[in-house]
Amino acid sequence: MGRGKLRIYLGAAPGVGKTYAMLSEGHRRVERGADCVVGFVEHHGRPRTEVMLHGLEQVERRALTYRGASFTEMDVDALLARRPAIALVDELAHTNVPGSRNAKRWQDVEELLRAGIDVVSTVNIQHLESLGDVVESITGVRQRETVPDEVVRRADQVELVDMSPQALRRRMAHGNIYRPEKVDAALSNYFRPGNLTALRELALLWVADRADEYLQQYRGEHDIRSTWQARERIVVGLTGGPEGRTLIRRAARMAAKGSGSEILAVYIARSDGLTAASPKELAVQRTLVEDLGGTFHHVIGDNIPDALLAFARGVNATQIVLGSSRRRSWQYVFGPGVGASVARDSGPDLDVHIVTHEEVAKGRGLPVVRSAARLGRTRIMAGWAVGTIFPVLLCLLLTHVEADLGIANDMLLFLALTVAAALLGGLWPALASAALGSLLLNYFFAPPLHRFTVSDPKNIVAIVVFFGVAVSVASVVDLAARRTHQAARLRAESEILSFLAGSVLRGETTLDALLERVRETFAMESVALLERAGDVEPWSPAGSVGPNPAARPEDADVDMPIGDHMALALSGRVLPAEDRRVLGAFAAQAAVVLDRQRLVGEAEEARRMAEGNRIRTALLAAVSHDLRTPLASIKASVSSLRSADVEWSEQDRAELLEGIEDGADRLDHLVGNLLDMSRLQTGTVTPLIREIDLDEVVPMALGGVPEDSVVLDVPEALPMVAVDPGLLERTVANVVENAVKYSPAGERVLVAASCLGDRVEVRVVDRGRGVPDEAKDRIFAPFQRYGDAPRGAGVGLGLAVARGFAEAMEGTLTAEDTPGGGLTMVLTLRAVRGGRAPDRVTVDGGESAGAESAGSGAGAAADVGRTVAPTAPTAPTAPTAPTSLTEPMELDHDRDRMTRQKAGPQ
Repeated sequence: MGRGKLRIYLGAAPGVGKTYAMLSEGHRRVERGADCVVGFVEHHGRPRTEVMLHGLEQVERRALTYRGASFTEMDVDALLARRPAIALVDELAHTNVPGSRNAKRWQDVEELLRAGIDVVSTVNIQHLESLGDVVESITGVRQRETVPDEVVRRADQVELVDMSPQALRRRMAHGNIYRPEKVDAALSNYFRPGNLTALRELALLWVADRADEYLQQYRGEHDIRSTWQARERIVVGLTGGPEGRTLIRRAARMAAKGSGSEILAVYIARSDGLTAASPKELAVQRTLVEDLGGTFHHVIGDNIPDALLAFARGVNATQIVLGSSRRRSWQYVFGPGVGASVARDSGPDLDVHIVTHEEVAKGRGLPVVRSAARLGRTRIMAGWAVGTIFPVLLCLLLTHVEADLGIANDMLLFLALTVAAALLGGLWPALASAALGSLLLNYFFAPPLHRFTVSDPKNIVAIVVFFGVAVSVASVVDLAARRTHQAARLRAESEILSFLAGSVLRGETTLDALLERVRETFAMESVALLERAGDVEPWSPAGSVGPNPAARPEDADVDMPIGDHMALALSGRVLPAEDRRVLGAFAAQAAVVLDRQRLVGEAEEARRMAEGNRIRTALLAAVSHDLRTPLASIKASVSSLRSADVEWSEQDRAELLEGIEDGADRLDHLVGNLLDMSRLQTGTVTPLIREIDLDEVVPMALGGVPEDSVVLDVPEALPMVAVDPGLLERTVANVVENAVKYSPAGERVLVAASCLGDRVEVRVVDRGRGVPDEAKDRIFAPFQRYGDAPRGAGVGLGLAVARGFAEAMEGTLTAEDTPGGGLTMVLTLRAVRGGRAPDRVTVDGGESAGAESAGSGAGAAADVGRTVAPTAPTAPTAPTAPTSLTEPMELDHDRDRMTRQKAGPQ
């Protein structure tokens, strides 16, 4: 099943006839036998539109209630079940009533299209998302209902429903759009002639751009190279010289004479990057052409006239603007120039304008020696020395040697110098060496000697052949050197681009690392990424490396614009054009890295906000129910005791007081967990780690569970552990209380400890119903109750606090299945190497007896695995050490144990 087709009727304002045109199209489709239905059309009480609905099948709307009012929306489910061939859906930008299938109607339309249903819809130009600010500045009204431009651009057909402002106002005055009582207000506000004219122009230009996209696509599909002068497009050829600004302004004046004209400035750079263009001047010209509403393009081509014409024909240009040549008269011996070549080859479909300027015939300077940028000044000088001085020295040497080598051998020696000059200095020193060698051979070695004449024709041929071979060899050597240089440079560029591509895919490169890579690659002193909020706002650095980075693009030696409000500024030296190609890739990557860093930060902030909102929501739920339940019990008991109308017996009073105490203990427990979770969330838990024996802490953690509910098995030979005693006590207490809560009646919880390598494990085993594997991590999340735990059974923080405290002590808390059914909580702690616990015994009541008791060793063996019977609360024994020197100790009356509370406001 293919995707359906979308047809949109676009209007400049309400009332131009979009809905009427859509319904007319529906009638035409029905008359041709198509299955066409009305998904949603609102006639707004317009009689002519309402009449057009007659004869068309309408899918019943869906009724919704929102804030006490009834609304109707398009029923997407009914349309999908009906599956017509064509659906008419009005008001594409409409926002659906809350409770609908989708938030926006264009999303409903997308579903219909994906189901293979063709859709005909309507939208006004002011509802396009990209034009919201423009429409608000024109009409003073902000459009709240918008549709993404891409949704409309993806339409298979966009048809403009146009009407002049005067005709639309007459239609409004006749009452064909709004009710009579609204006409005067509409005509004097939104429907003013100026507003309607501006909106109409926006609609016409948007549709014209859409038509231009279709035209470019058609020309590309049919390989059409000739220019179709459907719209004025003016191409400005730039050389990087100061005359470029004059050409751009002249082209802008030409474009202003015709509405809808477009300016495209293009700079042609040679593929080998050798150019006399000023990078800073090009940057200024780029800014100028963009300020005038045009676009700047950088094109690479060895033949500048051909590349310029190819670009102009590729963009369907109608005119080319070039400047008069800056070359002097004698320089025309090298060719007719770019302007003359473009005018000669442009053909009848392109007009070429040659514009005069102040730089005409002032010269472009000497041609740049190709090898100068490739070999360096030292090698160039060595090449000229070998090509000009060494032939003279060779001539002196050969003329003073008594042995006659013959002119053939002499020529080979001079040819060797020519090849050496080509290898060192390139083509020009080799040509000079060949010319000088020919003259020396003629004068000193070809009879008659010491005259520039040759008597033997064979010697004439030999000298000519020598010169030709020398020039050919020099050209081949120079060409090979240039190709080697290009290959090396392309390899370096490919390595750099590969690095950039890899960093994009992996997301590894930070902004500072990327800028440092730019500084190292181009040997710069400093690199800065600058940005600003608007065209008139000051520049601010988004990142920089190196000393004294540029504060503005104008202050840098090289600046590479990135979009409208961002630039990469490099200080140290001016780069050639060949380096700017790679710099452009770095600049684009810098913008991507900056955006990615900000998006990561925003995502992290959003995650924290979402987590905070979830915690606050859960806390509100806990306060609204779980915390109010014990408060209600306390309030009821206190009110009963204070009642003067009832004479309570001592037994009744004792039960009410017991209820008050139970409620207070329960409330204290809930508030304690909430505060502990708050400290974990804010990172204010700072444990004070010390070495301690497990049986000093674990028995104290069992004070809050019923008698005969826990079996304790802590072997006396366990090593000591490095923990915070207070945090360990709270951790074990929460885990044990959770296990007791979910254990079946009559089943006791086992708390056993063992040693594994350098870790000590405390296992809390229950025989409850267990937890599925997919939920084992979820039970440690805050405010989570597993299964059908009743409300009021806690706020779901016990295990979350326990895991947080365990991780704060560099331990772990995980959940495992109990063999035979149930859940086992495994608390893993760090053991102290070489530390052994002193001889201790575990006795009823959970107290630890000292080793000074006689027969303690035997007692330990007898009592391992005995049921723990907690004693009644008494005065606290020697408290465990506080976990921080700045943290006071508070007594947990619920469990008769010492806990630490972080100092300072919560």
